[in-house]
Amino acid sequence: MTKDESFGEVLKVVFPLLDGKDLASCMRVCRQWRDIAQDDYFWKCLCAKRWPSICKRPSPPMLSYQKLFQTFSKRHRCRTLLPPRLSFNDLEFYIDIWSGERLLFSEVVPGSVLQTGIKSPPPGICNVLKIHLEGPEYKMTMPVEPRFTIPLSQTVNVSVLVGRKDTDKIACIVNKSVFDYVDATSFRALAFDYLDFSPVYPFVSGIRAWVSLLFMEDGNDRVIDVFGIEIDFCDAASSENEVLWLLDMLDWK
Repeated sequence: MTKDESFGEVLKVVFPLLDGKDLASCMRVCRQWRDIAQDDYFWKCLCAKRWPSICKRPSPPMLSYQKLFQTFSKRHRCRTLLPPRLSFNDLEFYIDIWSGERLLFSEVVPGSVLQTGIKSPPPGICNVLKIHLEGPEYKMTMPVEPRFTIPLSQTVNVSVLVGRKDTDKIACIVNKSVFDYVDATSFRALAFDYLDFSPVYPFVSGIRAWVSLLFMEDGNDRVIDVFGIEIDFCDAASSENEVLWLLDMLDWK
């Protein structure tokens, strides 16, 4: 037996003791190590440690055990999201806010307005709200002009529909949801509803749309002075493209 053959026998004893990362590294040492480490027996040993049931099959998998291990053991990186099929220029939002039978706010808001957001918050808002508006979390915001006030004792609800200019269809985002939570520390009143998705996406559910009334810090703890409206989908969407994909999946009528 030559020296190389003797060394190769040693490698055949050592290689089954290695994990996948180390065995793959050994394949890059030299041709002899690569040729030995390519033996599917070593990779079957690794598969048997991680997925013992797959090695009980009467016939080997269509993939080699090496391919099988390398394909399913590595951590996949986050894939880049494809460009959305919608744009904010295709959309317009129909926002209605009621207090009982009294209409407080009713506007058709172009998608480009919500995309642009509130560039210059009015003076007098609290620092917590200012930090929130300037934060990295993706949100759609718009100023309310003229501002309106709501007594905290009143029940206020909101509906938000969205229309597509490219298909002339409409979908529901929020349907008569009540602003039943007032965050006095960040000066926001919040309402939410669960999105209704197209039957094409039967396994997508449980995603909420949030609508917030942004109000001033004016020292009156019985009335909120609303200067802006915010819409976000923080359960699932954290970028403009993700929001557009989410809207595209709605049940458009």
